[in-house]
Amino acid sequence: MIKKGMRRQIVLHYILVVFVALLLVEVIFLLAIRTYYYDSVYSKITTHISTAEEFLKYEISGERSPNQLQKVLDFFSMDYTELEVLSTSGDILTSSTGFQPDRTITTSDVPEAVGGSIGKWVGRQAGTNESVMAVSKLIQVNSRDKYVIRYLTSMERIDKDLLNLTLASIGIGAAVMVIVVLFSFGLANSIVKPLNNITAVSAQMAKGRFTARIKGDYKYEIGDLATTLNYMADEIIRSNQIKDDFISSISHELRTPLTSIKGWSETLISGGYDPEETKLGVGIISRESDRLIGLVEEILDFSKLQQNEMKLSIVLTDIKVVLQETLLNIWAKAEKKRIHLVLECEDTIYIKGDPNRLKQVFLNLVDNAVKFSPEDSSIVLSAHRLSGTEMAVIVRDSGIGISEAHLSRVRDRFFQVDALNGGTGLGLAISQQIVELHHGKLELDSELGKGTQVTVILPLTDERPPAAEQLLTEEGDDYEL
Repeated sequence: MIKKGMRRQIVLHYILVVFVALLLVEVIFLLAIRTYYYDSVYSKITTHISTAEEFLKYEISGERSPNQLQKVLDFFSMDYTELEVLSTSGDILTSSTGFQPDRTITTSDVPEAVGGSIGKWVGRQAGTNESVMAVSKLIQVNSRDKYVIRYLTSMERIDKDLLNLTLASIGIGAAVMVIVVLFSFGLANSIVKPLNNITAVSAQMAKGRFTARIKGDYKYEIGDLATTLNYMADEIIRSNQIKDDFISSISHELRTPLTSIKGWSETLISGGYDPEETKLGVGIISRESDRLIGLVEEILDFSKLQQNEMKLSIVLTDIKVVLQETLLNIWAKAEKKRIHLVLECEDTIYIKGDPNRLKQVFLNLVDNAVKFSPEDSSIVLSAHRLSGTEMAVIVRDSGIGISEAHLSRVRDRFFQVDALNGGTGLGLAISQQIVELHHGKLELDSELGKGTQVTVILPLTDERPPAAEQLLTEEGDDYEL
């Protein structure tokens, strides 16, 4: 007995389908063969009747003769068939066997013959219980005399042959079913065994053993499933590695400002320092505190985005104003590296968005450009319309660039191209999600050693602020720091 499971279901369903198909084929085949044999006997008798009638028209005519019935027997007799001559009421007048039993034939073929058609009846002969076929036909010997000729032939031999054929077909069907059962087991095993292997490896993965792999060259959907699970394990390992790197990186990022804050706090508590040193210590504590707050806010933003809890304050936003504020915020950092910031922006570009979150995106992009650009270089921040429905903000630098291997992963969470530069590896991932919340997209184009270009595409709006609230600006697109 096959234990419950997919193997059992496959085997049973496969056997059931084939069994029903075989049964239908055999039943149709045997019925067709039986009909063919029976119709052949019937057709042979009716052909003989038609031929005999043609000769009868010329041989028997005029008045009734004493040997008229005998002539009918002679004309219509067939080998291996009993011929009976009946009256129209069904009484037996004579027969080819020489016996004239005093009885009336009541089978359905006689009334059919009297009605003008060729009657046919198949059944069991009374007394002998033999399977027979009776074929009857009304004939007219002369203008007055009508007889019913009735052929009676045994079907035992044909039935025996049909029985043998039935047994042979059952045997063939049984052999086919045995082959089907063996084949169904093979088919079930070809599906179940790989699934059992995949299940076993998946159980190991569920226990945290992500180094386990599904081995075997499986095809079609099972192969796709195995490949997907192996890919999932690789991604989990990679994510865990990124997470570990992130924890290590964020620990370092948090330790550095905390160490500075703790050191200067203890120094200031001890007292005895002049106002300049005290001011320097307090300034360091303030800057490192701001740095800690920035790190924490970045992590909180990412958490909100992952849980779809970030809310946007959507208002009519002037992109040029947002970009100007962005450059003002990053100007001091760029000045330290003597990096020239250039703004190229068309006037009156308005979108529906959250200006603070968009400023966060552009600050992150420009900050990255400053971080990875050499001294005495330029960073261009430009904005222009792409069409009547979209606009683009482009941040272009001539920094170290990003390799092709890293370009596809740079937007992944916790991923850092250069861990020595610090950071959480979340900035670009957060920026992309904020842009997507604004129904836009973020595109990266970079070449190692030549620089990077980041394009933010956002939908435009037809709305404009009231004329009284618009700021008048001079002609010209360039704004430099």
